[in-house]
Amino acid sequence: MSSHNSELRDDFIFLIELSRVAQEQCCVTAAAAKPSPENSPCSFGITMAREQGVCERPFFPGDVCDTKISKMCCDCCMLGLTAASQGSSCTLEGLLLQNECGSAANTCCSTNITEVTERPPQETNKPDPDVTTKPPGDTEACRDSICSQLCIGNGTCSCFDGYQLRKDGVTCDDVNECITGKHNCIFGQVCINTEGSFRCQREIACGTGYQLTDKDTCEDIDECASGTHNCEPTFFCRNTPGSFRCHPKDTCTEGYFQDAAGSCIDINECLVRDTPCPSGQTCVNTIGSYFCRRNTVTCGRGYLLSEDGMHCEDVDECRRDNVCGIHGCVNLQGSYRCECKAGYTFNTITKKCEDINECRHYPGKLCAHKCENTEGSFQCSCSMGFKLSHDGRNCDDVNECEANPCSQECANVYGSYQCYCRRGYQLSDIDGITCEDIDECALPAGGHVCSYHCSNAQGSFYCTCPPTGYTLAPNGRTCQDIDECATGTHTCSVSESCFNIHGGFRCLSFECPPNFRKAAQGNDVSVSLRCVKACQPEDFNCLLDPVHLVTHTALSLPTFRDLSKPEEIVFLQIHTPTLPSTLRTADISFEIMPSNDRFSFDVVKRFHKDMIMGVVRQLQPTTGPKDIILEVAMNYGNSGVVFHRNIVNIHIFISEFWF
Repeated sequence: MSSHNSELRDDFIFLIELSRVAQEQCCVTAAAAKPSPENSPCSFGITMAREQGVCERPFFPGDVCDTKISKMCCDCCMLGLTAASQGSSCTLEGLLLQNECGSAANTCCSTNITEVTERPPQETNKPDPDVTTKPPGDTEACRDSICSQLCIGNGTCSCFDGYQLRKDGVTCDDVNECITGKHNCIFGQVCINTEGSFRCQREIACGTGYQLTDKDTCEDIDECASGTHNCEPTFFCRNTPGSFRCHPKDTCTEGYFQDAAGSCIDINECLVRDTPCPSGQTCVNTIGSYFCRRNTVTCGRGYLLSEDGMHCEDVDECRRDNVCGIHGCVNLQGSYRCECKAGYTFNTITKKCEDINECRHYPGKLCAHKCENTEGSFQCSCSMGFKLSHDGRNCDDVNECEANPCSQECANVYGSYQCYCRRGYQLSDIDGITCEDIDECALPAGGHVCSYHCSNAQGSFYCTCPPTGYTLAPNGRTCQDIDECATGTHTCSVSESCFNIHGGFRCLSFECPPNFRKAAQGNDVSVSLRCVKACQPEDFNCLLDPVHLVTHTALSLPTFRDLSKPEEIVFLQIHTPTLPSTLRTADISFEIMPSNDRFSFDVVKRFHKDMIMGVVRQLQPTTGPKDIILEVAMNYGNSGVVFHRNIVNIHIFISEFWF
């Protein structure tokens, strides 16, 4: 559902609520003005309260106003009956009741007190169970009956209330009032089927770790007491509000720490402590502890042991021996390095200065063409057709284009030249110099140069579009659709809405089917119309019809030239949290209703976060021009029975062309 449709729906609900309040005020005023004969709506409500003890609107006959009056008098009578049962005064002091309500409450209260006072105490027998047909008239005929519940004579069986007779005429099955709709659960309650009856329970979401009690309240589940926790045997369970915690039973000794699984892991004191051992000693970790070990001094190559034998001193090789010859020498800690002259490099293995082959070490970086190594240096030379520049490294090329060898354009290249042509021409394969016109429309890709039709010209080409419905884009190649609805060049009447399609337009006028009324529509009525069910009073066929919402929408598509995989064209989105509670737990499915083109399309169901989507896809190419109406149904069902359905009529207009 889009946000725009949600806002319209909220405004619509507000208007309905405002109308309902106004209607109730009018009905209350009418009830105060009407007399109260025995067969009036108020008398019927009092009778319902005394005999049935419930005041639900589905049990009251008549129009909307009579139903409201009956329910008001029934509720007021129930108030009077409650006051009488508790021994309170029938004047109901402190309550501001209207005349009609006060009269009904006082009547029921006074009558109930009189009946309790005058009626002698007696044992109340359990009433016989109600049956779906009249009780048996001939007991002799039922003496040898095989009926599972009741016999009404002549070999005919019957069932108690809440049951129905099987096809065998003998056995009785329970009736699921929650599925058949024969229950009186109000909004905010969920129907739960029982054997032979049903019960209504208020919907409450308790959340994880809590459970719903018989008093419709949420209480914490003690997972530790119920044994539903997952703590290991080495852990003990401690209950918390809405959850539980697992704590290890055993603790670790010093030198260990306990991990999340309750195991004792050794602590490496040599890593976790800054200075576990004094200077001159090394820390050695052990299982559960550590110890310190005294260091021993060992000098490597390039070092000598000091006179006190406690540390190593560097040897200066540059002073002891002429290790680098004609090259410079630099002493290093534990070693030395020769500072070689230009053209030489120091070999760390042989400790000698060796000649650098610059041509091999820096290929392509020293000379433009050819490089030749020399002792301590290198020398550059050029290939045929080049001459060495003044820097002694680069080679200067001869510019052949100065002689104009090409018919159009010339580009000098390294050691040669290259002819090329202006746009719309191509170089001749014969001489490589002459430029010839290119027929762009005849090229293998010529079909993609223009959207519709291509015409060649000298050194260029030009594109044309279909004579009606399209215009050439500024790029000179693409055909753009003309929006006749925006430009006002359409021929739609005032009662019709203009809908632009590829290469034309359509004049649309959507109407709601019988027993439906317009609910909301977008700014463009030609592409959006929503119709909600509006049944007439006592129209049971309409009430039993699972269709509650009919939507019309329009879509313009081109003729797909290449449909290698299904093309997704429409997305139907359902936000699960915004659904009514009666639909939130239902099974949601999508289907395309029977039509001539339904095998060219399908609808698949997807899930994304808290959203359910129905994706309508085109399975095979359809050549236009063609108008198609797809009727897509969103079904809400339970156990294979669809009890709520929304219909989306997608009017698809397929163009003759691919653009």
